[in-house]
Amino acid sequence: MSTLKDVANLAGVSSATVSRFLNNDTSLILPEETQQNILNAVKELNYVKKNKNRQSTFTIGLLQWYSLQQEMDDPFYLKIRNGVESFCSKDNIDIIRIFKSDGNYLEKLKNVNGIICIGKFSDNEILELESITRKIIFIDMQTSKIIHNTISLDFENAIYDMMNYLILLNHKKIGYLGGNEYLDSSTKYKDFRYLAFENFCKENNIEYKDYVYIDHYSRESGYNMMLKMIKSKKLPTAIIAASDPIAIGAMRALKENNINVPEDISIIGFDDIDDASYTNPSLTTMHAPAFYMGQYGAMLLYTLLNEYDELPIKIILPCTLIKRESCKKIK
Repeated sequence: MSTLKDVANLAGVSSATVSRFLNNDTSLILPEETQQNILNAVKELNYVKKNKNRQSTFTIGLLQWYSLQQEMDDPFYLKIRNGVESFCSKDNIDIIRIFKSDGNYLEKLKNVNGIICIGKFSDNEILELESITRKIIFIDMQTSKIIHNTISLDFENAIYDMMNYLILLNHKKIGYLGGNEYLDSSTKYKDFRYLAFENFCKENNIEYKDYVYIDHYSRESGYNMMLKMIKSKKLPTAIIAASDPIAIGAMRALKENNINVPEDISIIGFDDIDDASYTNPSLTTMHAPAFYMGQYGAMLLYTLLNEYDELPIKIILPCTLIKRESCKKIK
């Protein structure tokens, strides 16, 4: 039975073009000659378009490195998954959703056409996944060399935008609350947020060393780190939190100790989860396009499944500062 790719090869166009043409995509503009070539190829090969309402195009594995509880606690990863699922739903792609903590997850992935991995994975884990398929997209992960398909955020410019904003508000003592992430039990993943923060502080003579605490990406961790900073009696005038949950936990600790945000200390989060606009005061944060990370990941995998190319690609998406009430200019 002929496939969409067979039609594309005979017509001299891409599989995506054939798919859009046969599905009456009104945004697609093709010369009459190309349209006729596609129709001739369809006729010659006796190609029958699959009914998307009845049959899926592909089955992909969605492998998540965190637990279900962690996803519930930090909506950043939930938004990425929603982006993947949104694209797959429109293109009739079946998803097998698996957590890395599941027993024998490699066995559950053995029959998929491609894999989307959300989170951080070690070199050994990547090799095991590639033994199943080379059609893999890693979301929210960077590698030192472009040897895998990755989609991540532009942390350097995001942190620099946050820091420049705080400098405009006259802050010269700026703290950082972050979290550790591990590829395996002993290998720590490089914290690109903190590296950018530290570099900026050194380049601009910002006082920061007494105000850096790193633990986990959670509200509880943000709360505990902030308590430690308060007990040290060394407080900056502003804090950058590596995630909104960390910032929200820190704001609670400050409130319990009668330290007012933003009058006594300003704070900026990262991710722009829904809760950020409902804190009191509302949280200034860096919007991370998590939903689009998921959509682009699914789109890229869909392209690879239709027209696989061995050349890997690295995609870095921009972030946008959302100014709310948790930051204030100091005199």
